[in-house]
Amino acid sequence: MHSLLTSTAAGIPVHAVSTGTWPALLDQLSPTNRSFALAQGFAGRAGQHCLLPDPQGAIATVLLGVDTTGRRPDPFAPGRLAALLPASDYTLSGAIDDPALATLGWLLQGYRFDRYRKPNPARARLVVPDGVDGEEISVIAESAMLARDLVNTPANELGPGEIEAAIRGLAAECGATVASIVGDDLIARNFPMIHAVGRASTRAPRLVDLVWGDPAHPKVTLVGKGVAFDTGGLNLKPDASMLLMKKDMGGAAAAIAAARMIMLAKLPVRLRLLVPAVENSVSGNAFRPGDVLASRKGLSVEIGNTDAEGRLILADALALADEEAPELLVDFATLTGAARTALGPDLPPFYTHDESLAAEIARLGMAVNDPVWRLPLWPPYDGLLDSKIADVNHISTGGMAGSVTAALFLNRFVEKTQSYVHFDIYAWNPSAKPGRPEGGECQGARLIHALVKQRF
Repeated sequence: MHSLLTSTAAGIPVHAVSTGTWPALLDQLSPTNRSFALAQGFAGRAGQHCLLPDPQGAIATVLLGVDTTGRRPDPFAPGRLAALLPASDYTLSGAIDDPALATLGWLLQGYRFDRYRKPNPARARLVVPDGVDGEEISVIAESAMLARDLVNTPANELGPGEIEAAIRGLAAECGATVASIVGDDLIARNFPMIHAVGRASTRAPRLVDLVWGDPAHPKVTLVGKGVAFDTGGLNLKPDASMLLMKKDMGGAAAAIAAARMIMLAKLPVRLRLLVPAVENSVSGNAFRPGDVLASRKGLSVEIGNTDAEGRLILADALALADEEAPELLVDFATLTGAARTALGPDLPPFYTHDESLAAEIARLGMAVNDPVWRLPLWPPYDGLLDSKIADVNHISTGGMAGSVTAALFLNRFVEKTQSYVHFDIYAWNPSAKPGRPEGGECQGARLIHALVKQRF
């Protein structure tokens, strides 16, 4: 079980109240605590908290304001206290709608990226609420934290080889097998676009392929975009746009996290994890705007902009995944700025032709507080990818509907699989929210774990 959880029978109570229930509770407090709470300005508003002392001056109770209006629901809200309370054991009580998500929010809020500084061992711990599976919540949280660690690690210490090492570590933990195709072997094995995107870097491109589970079980394949750093290539990014490009492997991180959740839950599937891992760099052999690349699918692809490299490496990996027609195929990718313009950093769009799958994803995303929003694979926009010299251009003309046309491009490389979904994630929290500290974020993985658990 995670170190921020405990099975201790007792802890300092964290009592959730609202503006509606606060007046009645206020009347029940001792005169000293009533004055103490009022002096702190506590009124039960969402996000407020207040520490009340016992006669000896120790913490007797923590009051937490929660929203009961439904206008701004956040089941992670109680978890924000993990970063605010002094080290001790705490127990949730009062108006907690979903104790399991509150517990998960506590763990996710307690995340720290401590690789380059001394960790603080003294932390607030939560007593596992009745009816909550602390072990399962711990696996989910630790998997999301693994993804956050990968995203937060700077590119000088996380290149394609280190992404492969992380996957091999996961395989060792879960009893999976791993193979990789590296460097010029990508050409020999017919992954020309992965090779083209990564060949300019001194760190060799690769395709990492993890397999786990009984081959007789339903096939589930996860694909994650693993661009360790994206300079933009010859279409070089400006400095402000390049600053966060260590997170351009956030799709791979989400896929790794989802795979870990599925494997440690021992779900009855044959899982495959495919991660094309590259660095999009600049050198004399970098691929160029206007080049025409071969692809594993056999389609010729005109390069409209070398800064749209993620869909190229995904296309080769998706073509491989589609060859065995899995029952479910999922890709995660930090793919387009257009998705952020449309839906912001917290709400990734997803794309699928499968109506029942879309309904399940939308419902489960809300149920596990891993929200996503469906956008259309709009057929008339497919013509925006037309090329005069190749089968397809990998970016659209006109600069509009960028996330939609990226999804339409990827869709051309999946023909046999009936249930395929593409997530265009951001993998970053630009500002802190309950359960979501500023920095790298794992988006979509908990949702897919819940989906696989439900379906199979």
